[in-house]
Amino acid sequence: MHLKFSQELKPLIERSATQSVTLAELLAETSEQSFGLVMALLALPFLLPMPPGVSTISGSGCILLGLQMMAGWKAPWLPKRVAELKLPPAFMQKLLKVVQSITKLLEKFVRPRMPWLANNPSIWRLNGLCICWLAFLLMLPIPLTNPIPTVGILLFVFAMLEADGLLMCVSYGMTLAITAAVFGIGYLLWRSPELLQQFQNGSLF
Repeated sequence: MHLKFSQELKPLIERSATQSVTLAELLAETSEQSFGLVMALLALPFLLPMPPGVSTISGSGCILLGLQMMAGWKAPWLPKRVAELKLPPAFMQKLLKVVQSITKLLEKFVRPRMPWLANNPSIWRLNGLCICWLAFLLMLPIPLTNPIPTVGILLFVFAMLEADGLLMCVSYGMTLAITAAVFGIGYLLWRSPELLQQFQNGSLF
């Protein structure tokens, strides 16, 4: 019987409680779902405010994985130094538990649907392109916008983990909406001094 992804994470969570787990080991134990797991680990922290510059590291990792998806790869490749990186057991376990909790919640609504779409190689490449674009938006130095593209990346992650073609379609629409939101916020912040001055002068309306 096929285990749900939240169930597949259980042995990793138990193992990370007592020893460090490298990214290479995570990739090996999650097989074809490894793309989604690594992207989730990279993106999840950005649902909360993060120090400036950190998004560049995470975004670059997501772009690297997205490019591999665009090339049609089914298993991710990471530079040796990154793949052999050992995260502190307590941190890794906490992060994996967050992924598991979110996955359990979404598994109530997300399920294999529209297999002709979800399993299409061209759609796999398109998903990689969208993830690259969302990761680029994540890296933009626009205050308060990090969580917005992060949500888009996570939607694609869980759509791929559960082979949910319907959620992929929703994710494409969200990618367009997120693009408009991020650039809209950036434009307002750029114009904010001028708009504030006009408001004070009573000439905004």
